[in-house]
Amino acid sequence: MSKKKKLTTASGRPYFENEDSMTAGPRGPVLLQDYYLHEKLAHFNRERIPERIVHAKGTGAFGTFRVTNDITDYTKAKLFGKVGNSCRVFVRFSTVGGEKGSADTERDPRGFAVKFYTEDGNWDLVGNNTPVFFIKDAKKFPDFIHTQKRDPKTNLKSPNMLWDYWSLNPESLHQVMILFSDRGTPDGYRFMNGYGSHTFSMYNSNNERVWVKFHFKTMQGNRTLTAARAEELKGKDPDYAQRDLVTAIEKGDFPRWALKIQVMTDEQAKAFRWNPFDITKVWPHGEYPLNDVGIMELNEIPSNYHADVEQSAFAPAHVVDGIGLSPDKMLQGRILSYPDAHRYRLGANYEQIPVNRPIHPVNNYQRDGMMRIDGNGGDKSNYFPNSFDDIEADKNYREHPMKLDSDVADFYDRNENDDDHYTQPGDLFRKVMNDTEKEHTISNFVASMSEISGPERDNIIRRQLSHFHKADEELAILIAKGLNFDFRPDK
Repeated sequence: MSKKKKLTTASGRPYFENEDSMTAGPRGPVLLQDYYLHEKLAHFNRERIPERIVHAKGTGAFGTFRVTNDITDYTKAKLFGKVGNSCRVFVRFSTVGGEKGSADTERDPRGFAVKFYTEDGNWDLVGNNTPVFFIKDAKKFPDFIHTQKRDPKTNLKSPNMLWDYWSLNPESLHQVMILFSDRGTPDGYRFMNGYGSHTFSMYNSNNERVWVKFHFKTMQGNRTLTAARAEELKGKDPDYAQRDLVTAIEKGDFPRWALKIQVMTDEQAKAFRWNPFDITKVWPHGEYPLNDVGIMELNEIPSNYHADVEQSAFAPAHVVDGIGLSPDKMLQGRILSYPDAHRYRLGANYEQIPVNRPIHPVNNYQRDGMMRIDGNGGDKSNYFPNSFDDIEADKNYREHPMKLDSDVADFYDRNENDDDHYTQPGDLFRKVMNDTEKEHTISNFVASMSEISGPERDNIIRRQLSHFHKADEELAILIAKGLNFDFRPDK
């Protein structure tokens, strides 16, 4: 029979009195010297770390990624150096706007963040289940997210805030169309696609650059929930998506996704009729087809949710040699804001937490800070260059230079054709959705916009219907009819 472990304090002292406080007699007051009590309550008061501002509600799993196709013409990243290469991954799925206690089936985009533990460091592909986003400039992000949260007066979610903002920002229309389609309520996380959404870059061994978009296509098939079913599950099982993922993996039904890329050359980017770095627009698949890259499988639920899921930290800034960034304004903003959010939420040394730690040793001159748990460099030098250690800056990892379009710095609000917020949403409605999907989308719009109230109601609805009308006349007319709203567009 194995010897049982002793109950100890955090400092390692074995103790017995885990259920009874020290008192002056059986009915007397509790004594200040009972530091077991202090330790237990003080730690309990600090169990919650700050909640993520967005993507607060989520779940995650470990798995593997395996390369199935040769893309060395595009990238020198070691992971993709040979067909058959593989690495461990950690994936976190999430809703975006809701708090930790919100329901999994809310009409909301879904986060789809993948951490690849590669031999050249961690690569974080931090995206959503949609290929576009509501805004194209990170300077708008705090304002946009405020509209998705709670009214500062009532502390309630506000349809007025949502639709007022969207009606004043037509660039949001493409994502709004997707959100209110059936894709706005995916059937859990296993049956939805994931997208890097932004434009990224790749460099091959000759340092030749191409622009790329990443797509994870679910191999379980796309499945969505009707508005009625999603509403029912909000009450019956608010953790529906997490339960579905955990249950499937625990019984050996491992979900898989096929990673594919779209590729665009510099010459094609310059000739593209829209800004190719505008995250509110897609690259048509007919012009830029999907190229197969590999298969991702999730096969391990973390043994402790807080340790791995809650403390996981992803940042688009974390790329590896052979994969780079782009002039996408939203991406550029996320490069700053994501690591900044992690340092606030988890501390300056958040990348030492096991789920965020690279598989190979980290060598740098960063020292000190809260929660430093790796020995803090010991007695090694904390400056570079020095005469005492054997760390070198390897010139083989020199980053490829990026040519700038201009040497004039200004607050540019748009590029050519950036004001075309209507062609792609209109095509989505007319050419991609079938009749049933169109009917559901219109019904979802009507249900949500019916909740707009107050003195600005008519102005907000009229502005939004004008955007719908510019995308597709039938769409606007049917929504107006459902709202019983007298809409007379200016021809």
